[in-house]
Amino acid sequence: MLLQQVINGLTLGSVYALIALGYTMVYGILELINFAHGEIYMLGAYLGIILLGFFTAVGLTAYSLPLAIVLVLVLTVMFCSSYGFTIEKIAYKPLRNAPRLSPLISAIGVSIFLQNYVMLTQGATDKVFPSLFGNSGFKFLSTNVTYLQAAIIVVSALMMLFLQAFVMRTKTGKSMRAVAQDKTMASLLGINVDAVISVTFVIGSGLAAIAGVMVAAYYGLVNYYIGYIAGIKAFTAAVLGGIGSIPGAMFGGVLLGLVESLGASYVSSEYKDAYAFLILIVILLVKPEGLLGKTPEEKI
Repeated sequence: MLLQQVINGLTLGSVYALIALGYTMVYGILELINFAHGEIYMLGAYLGIILLGFFTAVGLTAYSLPLAIVLVLVLTVMFCSSYGFTIEKIAYKPLRNAPRLSPLISAIGVSIFLQNYVMLTQGATDKVFPSLFGNSGFKFLSTNVTYLQAAIIVVSALMMLFLQAFVMRTKTGKSMRAVAQDKTMASLLGINVDAVISVTFVIGSGLAAIAGVMVAAYYGLVNYYIGYIAGIKAFTAAVLGGIGSIPGAMFGGVLLGLVESLGASYVSSEYKDAYAFLILIVILLVKPEGLLGKTPEEKI
C-alpha cells in the first residue's frame, strides 16, 4: 500500500515538476511570476486530445501507436511553445521596465483570457482523452505499476536532465544564467537579452505542454480550468524547492506529489489540496528561500 502511494506520488510529482520548471525559469530571469503558465499546460492537454482524435480518425494510431504519440507530443510542444513566445512578446515585453505590479496584472489577464478562449472554442464540459493504455503494466516489488505511470516518470526525468544539461553546458544556457545574474552586464557583453527571455518562455511552455498531454492521458479528462489548479500547485512546488532554482523545482514538484498522495491515502482525501499549502507555510516559516534556494546574497 505504501509503495503504491509512493508510485502514485512520483507520477503526480513528476508532472508538477515539469510545470514548476517553467515558473522557476521565468522568475530566475525576469523575477516575474507567469500566472498564465498553467493555461499553457491546459492548452497542451486539449491539443493532445484534438491531435490524438485526428490521428485515430485517419488510422495512424492503428498503424503505429508509438509514432502517433510521438507526433502528438512534438506538435503539442511546437504549438504551446509558440503560445508562450507570443504571450511574452505581447503581454510581458512591453512592460519590461514598468512597475512590478503591471506585468503581474498582465499575467493574470492572460490567464483569464486563455481560460475563456478555450471555454468558448471547446465548450465548458469535460473532454475525454482516448484510453490507449488501459491498466496494463508490470510488478515492481509486489506493486502494480502501469506502463503509463512508468512512461510519465521516465519522460519527466529525461526532460529535467535535458534541461539541466542545456542550462549548464550550452552557450544559450550560459547566456540564460548570465541574464539571470545581471541583465545590464549581460547586454554589455553582447548577449541578446530579449532573445534569451524568449527562449526561456519557449522552453518552459514546451515542458508544460508535455505535462499537459501526460496528465490528460493519465486521468482521461480535461477541462478549461485544470490549468488554474495545476498552476497553483506547480507554483507552490517551485517556491517549496526554491524559486529560481531548476533542481529546486524538480525536488519541490516530486515532494509535493508525494505529500499529496500519502496525505490523501493515510489522512484524508478531502483535504488533498490543503496538504501542499500546509507544507509550503512550514517551509516559508523555517526556510523562506525554499529547500534548495539561495539567499539573495548567495545567488549566482
